[in-house]
Amino acid sequence: MNILISSAGRRVALLECFRQSLAELGIRGRVIAIDTTRYSPAGQLADAYHIVPKCTDAYFVAEVLRICEQEEVGLIVPTIDAELPSYANSLAEFSCHSIRVCISAPETISLCGDKCLSHLWLASHDFPVPRQSTPEWVLQNREQWQLPLIMKPRTGSGSVGFRVVASFAELEAICSNIDDLIVEELVSGAEHTVNVFVDRDSRCLCAVPHLRMEIRGGEVSKALTVKDTRLISLTCHIAETLPGAHGALNIQCFLTPSGEIRIIEINPRFGGGYPLAHRAGAHMTTWLLQEAIGLKPYGPFDQWQDKLLMLRYDQGVFLSDDILKDDSHVNSVCCVRSR
Repeated sequence: MNILISSAGRRVALLECFRQSLAELGIRGRVIAIDTTRYSPAGQLADAYHIVPKCTDAYFVAEVLRICEQEEVGLIVPTIDAELPSYANSLAEFSCHSIRVCISAPETISLCGDKCLSHLWLASHDFPVPRQSTPEWVLQNREQWQLPLIMKPRTGSGSVGFRVVASFAELEAICSNIDDLIVEELVSGAEHTVNVFVDRDSRCLCAVPHLRMEIRGGEVSKALTVKDTRLISLTCHIAETLPGAHGALNIQCFLTPSGEIRIIEINPRFGGGYPLAHRAGAHMTTWLLQEAIGLKPYGPFDQWQDKLLMLRYDQGVFLSDDILKDDSHVNSVCCVRSR
């Protein structure tokens, strides 16, 4: 069972989680990485590393399929929002080659990739959400909104384009230059991410909330697992209601000082903070591998460690100067053996 981590980037911890799960199950396998540049830390530490076109390129899926056949890959794990539609819309093509993709159905990918659509879907199912609208409507109905406000792109991830708007004049100036923005009320309270796992039968087997104590570059750098039964119950319900959710997802929310929950985002992929859930005992990578070899995931699913603190730090990968050679040819292949 060889695994391919797509858009591997800095996800060294995720790569190691899969290695641990292979060993845990007694499965012989290699972890392959792909990305668009040779300067991927995870790529340098994978068993093999391939450089591919951007996920928006017309040849992306064909190139990934070629690599999967060459490396005898049985499971693909996408990791960034931009590549999810390409994989979701090509599930049949990968399946014809006996390759599983750890991804939800196209309906869920489309829904979660658009913050306006996901907000409307959540509200239509009576899940608690902050108030949201377009900048134009807010400016026309200023008396109905309390400053400051949140402004962010309708699509995107990693807090790119996110900002707090302190005045309506500022809001007007921003939206006159940038399209596809949404406005939300500012929700105060403790921000949480809940890592969930949904099996092939659309059952949410596990939900692990963590308090986002510190964020750096849109990714959590300090976090604490929290066994909050309300967060666990609510996010499991959301995951099971989504149309065709599968595998690892993460749901972001706020817990207000008055005890209310507000769901702000659903990401149908492994989140950057997943290694905390894994270390706490929720081995979602293991459950994916169990499904990939034809087994039903087996637990325990709820005996993960409460109040486990994660303090992340940077670590370097040091390479000889041959890595500095020209990498303008995106279809070239760079294979690097693991340590």
